[in-house]
Amino acid sequence: MSDLKITATRNGPYKVEGVDRVLDADGNPLEIRAGKPVWLCRCGQSQNKPFCDSSHRRVDFQPDGPTSPDES
Repeated sequence: MSDLKITATRNGPYKVEGVDRVLDADGNPLEIRAGKPVWLCRCGQSQNKPFCDSSHRRVDFQPDGPTSPDES
């Protein structure tokens, strides 16, 4: 298994690297591209949840807190 890395992008989705599968709420696997990052919705507005569809741009998503320690 590779190293898992999750990055909260500024005002956008979570970038997930090193994951080989994503499951829905019922435990069913969702289709992802092997070896590629997965972008998960953080704004709650995506029409393709749990994946990002760039709706954060349309709604001008701003996180509740800092996305990295240097922003506090």
